[in-house]
Amino acid sequence: MIAGFGTDPWWLVIAKAVAIFVFLVLTPLIAILAERKVMARMQMRVGPNRVGPGGMLQSLADGIKLALKEGIVPKGVDKPIYLLAPVIAAVPAFMAFAVVPFGPEVSVFGTRTPLQLTDFPVGVLYILAVTSVGVYGIVLAGWASGSTYPLLGGLRSTAQVISYEIAMGLSFTAVFLYAGTMSTSGIVAAQSNTWYIFLLFPSFLIYVTSMVGETNRAPFDLPEAEGELVGGFHTEYSSLNFAMFMLAEYVNMVTVSALATTLFLGGWHAPFPISLWDGANSGWWPVLWFTLKVWGFLFVFIWLRATLPRLRYDQFMNLGWKVLIPISLVWIVLVATVRALRLEGYGSFANALVVASVVVAVLLAVFLWRRSRREPESAAAPPSSRGAVDLRSLENPPSGPMPSDPPPFDPPPFDPMAGGFPVPPLPGQVLPGKTPPTTVKERSDA
Repeated sequence: MIAGFGTDPWWLVIAKAVAIFVFLVLTPLIAILAERKVMARMQMRVGPNRVGPGGMLQSLADGIKLALKEGIVPKGVDKPIYLLAPVIAAVPAFMAFAVVPFGPEVSVFGTRTPLQLTDFPVGVLYILAVTSVGVYGIVLAGWASGSTYPLLGGLRSTAQVISYEIAMGLSFTAVFLYAGTMSTSGIVAAQSNTWYIFLLFPSFLIYVTSMVGETNRAPFDLPEAEGELVGGFHTEYSSLNFAMFMLAEYVNMVTVSALATTLFLGGWHAPFPISLWDGANSGWWPVLWFTLKVWGFLFVFIWLRATLPRLRYDQFMNLGWKVLIPISLVWIVLVATVRALRLEGYGSFANALVVASVVVAVLLAVFLWRRSRREPESAAAPPSSRGAVDLRSLENPPSGPMPSDPPPFDPPPFDPMAGGFPVPPLPGQVLPGKTPPTTVKERSDA
């Protein structure tokens, strides 16, 4: 497969690059509108419906608005890195799509060429490396902004890269072992009969979880976290610099979705039962199957954002280090064992992967079903355990402290310099030498 690359004329290489660029620019415009429409429908509200027919031009209007806004550079920033960070975040997102196959070999103006810009023996590792570089744009943006909240967002992004890049790489390893190649076109060719989602279902689940974390999307959007970090790493950005961060996020969504399609859903191969048609995997039809699969993953991104709350930081770390990575290591050992048995002539042991994938899928379905059926403990408790309110006690409240009132608590003295740098007091804490404020009840008693 790799021998077919590197022989295209210069005009065809440029045409492929331009086609990929246009696809990656137009898809975020459609995805942003689709996200707002789908989330509005899921949350029973009205989405954008003013700009253009049915609100179809809303994304274009937002892009023009951002382009016409004034670009504000705050004082105290590291200006070269501050301006370079959005570029570092956006450019690798486009570069990663260079080795993604979106169709078989076709004829373009009489020249036979595969529908892929290029490929080489370590194509998937190239995608992993390039997408890792893109995250440095977020880290540098938080550091160069010279502000507290962007810095915290950049630190969270660093932890996110360390935690979920390992799990993502381990999910790739299972695919490499079973396919016997790291070339993206070779992996797609190896799935001509059976997609790897059926053979390597645990790797698929780990990769899907990791790709949501890699793109900073809910419920893993801790680097942005507008609830506690204002806007996270891009708080101090405006105009086109902010637009480049948003473009990088959505292009990364497309790239990781295309990679998931390539590794686990047969790439551009037609799904069953369309694959029974002889012409389903020839000509330009595979481009349609590939695009539909990518949009299926984009819908999952939108679905997760509309339904799941953001994880706490400890939950985020525990999922990466205590769940995804250990399961990946155990699964790689099983895949490597089956691969070695296949090389020794025991091909029937490959069915063990199918059995293991089915078992994992059944256990996951049972777990989700039980979680959805489980009632809250407070609702299941009997009324006597929840306690009853005596209305007569509300009419004639007893004087003095109630028997159930907790004993008075004197908070320890507050030292603002205990950690080595000044911090503001929390509610209930008083700075040394200050008089604690009186409450409303104390003022009314006085």
